[in-house]
Amino acid sequence: MRKLTITVEDDVYSGLRQRVGPRRISRFLNDLAKPLVTEDALLAGYRAMAADGVQEKDADEWCEALIGDAVNDGD
Repeated sequence: MRKLTITVEDDVYSGLRQRVGPRRISRFLNDLAKPLVTEDALLAGYRAMAADGVQEKDADEWCEALIGDAVNDGD
């Protein structure tokens, strides 16, 4: 674990203290940033989406519909 010093506006700091508590800000910001900056979390998310057969089928149908729209736009 690393210590990091950041600068935020006064209203952001006040909001963090009110909503998450003065002793929970670091954890909150870490949990918020982690999925956006770590490749492992991103890959896990992609794997979970790919494992969802219903969602994959819907995504395939949506992509196919877009291809049909693109072909029709060329007429």
